[in-house]
Amino acid sequence: MKKITVLVSLFAMLPMSLASCVSPYDTAVQILPGHIKKIYIKPVINNTYQVGLETKFTQEVMSEVLMDGRLSLVNDEAEADGVLTVTIRKYISQPLIYDVDNEPERYKLLIIASASLIDKENDVTLWTEPSLEGVQIYRYIKRKQSDAAMYDGMTDEDNARDIVLEKMTRNIVRRVIKGFGSVTSMSEKKVPAE
Repeated sequence: MKKITVLVSLFAMLPMSLASCVSPYDTAVQILPGHIKKIYIKPVINNTYQVGLETKFTQEVMSEVLMDGRLSLVNDEAEADGVLTVTIRKYISQPLIYDVDNEPERYKLLIIASASLIDKENDVTLWTEPSLEGVQIYRYIKRKQSDAAMYDGMTDEDNARDIVLEKMTRNIVRRVIKGFGSVTSMSEKKVPAE
C-alpha cells in the first residue's frame, strides 16, 4: 500500500513540476518582427566571373519565398516592410581527383555569398550573414557516347551549381522566415525632420 501511495503522489506532482518548467514568456528568439509582411528582394549582386549567376540566384530566392507563402513579394522597395540583399562573393571550382592521364575528373564547387535583412520601418539590420557557403562535389563529364555507360550519377558543373544555389536559397529563406541568425548591425531609428 505504501508503494501505491508513493506512486500516486509522484503522478500527482508531475503536472505541477512540468508547469513550473514552462516560462510565461516565449523563450524562442523571434528576430523577424510581426509587422514585416511584405518583402522586397534586391537583385542579387554577382562579384564573380560567372555570368548570369545573379539572375538564377535571384529567381531561386523569389520562388522559395513564394512557395513558403508566409511573406508577400513586392516589386518596389518603397512598398516593402523588409528588404533582403544577397551578394555572391566567390565562385571556386577546384579539381580534387585526377585520372591516369593527369586530367581532372572530380571537382569541388564552392560558392560563398553574403546576405542581410533590413527592417525598413525601424531602419535596422535584423541579421547579416557575411559567409554563406554552398559546396558540391561534381564530376567532369566528357560528352562522348563511350562515356555515357560509365556515368556514375555524379553531377556536372551546371547541375552542381543548381544544387548549391538551391541549398543556399533554402538557408537564406529559412533565416528570413524563422529569424535565424544574429543581429550584427543596428542603426538608430531615423527621426523625421520637422
